[in-house]
Amino acid sequence: MFQSNPGIKYDMPLFRPPSEAESLIFQITIGCSWNKCIFCDMYSTKKFRVKDEDSVLDEIKLAAEMNPDTRRVFLADGDSMVLSTDRLLKILKKLKLSFPLLRRISCYASPGNLQRKTQKELTDLKNAGLKIIYTGIESGDDEVLKLVNKGETYSSTVEGLIKAREAGIKCSVMILNALGGKKYSRQHAINSAKLVNEVEPDYLSTLALMYSMGEEEYALRFGETYESMTSEDILEELKLFIAHTDLKRTVFRSDHASNYIFLRGVLGRDKLKLISTIDEALGGVDENSIREEWLRSL
Repeated sequence: MFQSNPGIKYDMPLFRPPSEAESLIFQITIGCSWNKCIFCDMYSTKKFRVKDEDSVLDEIKLAAEMNPDTRRVFLADGDSMVLSTDRLLKILKKLKLSFPLLRRISCYASPGNLQRKTQKELTDLKNAGLKIIYTGIESGDDEVLKLVNKGETYSSTVEGLIKAREAGIKCSVMILNALGGKKYSRQHAINSAKLVNEVEPDYLSTLALMYSMGEEEYALRFGETYESMTSEDILEELKLFIAHTDLKRTVFRSDHASNYIFLRGVLGRDKLKLISTIDEALGGVDENSIREEWLRSL
């Protein structure tokens, strides 16, 4: 659920990160500016467009009258950072003036759009109230990124996220397990760990690939033989990924509905404990530790 408001017109479906469950959501763009990733159908029913600026400002004004104590705001849809900095600053300023108790503004952001902002632009956005961005890295392996048509590379991802971090914006990133199938599993895990080590995000989560359009369709879009992975294969990949991380204070979560086991901790403080939990699941210490495939589809 999310904070709704009769004065806000949402173009459904509407998505937000789990940690933004209590946030008031404003759609300042509709859909995703890229919308070509073969694994994602979140915005497949929408054609990307920028929402009329006056409509956004009017919705903020009306929402403030009805929810004046709002403390968190999330800017949807898929990648608000595609907008010009001037337009974003105008929206951020309006939010801060309209909600006196506002503590945090957040949004999804692709590495490429972060990369295209100057360091000063990102710093200005942070100072205007943008506190955290959510980025689907998906993989740190260039071969896998190309196969899934992510539109990013290892280098573009690192550059974009480091620019955001240096501006003082917190970064929450996501890696998608099983994205490259068995053939690319090892390099996907190791290079993804290498990337997050370089970026040092504040928050890191892993999800397991789900075939929202069916496995056959995913394999077809993948462009070559895609070898699907069992739950044990995916856990081995996750273990390899965690084992190769070298992080100090990154909050780690693997508790999405897609995951076969739930993991929470801080990398690297809890690194060995997380690996041990995976080993227990793989060893069958707890027969209920690995979630059945049908549970992930609920």
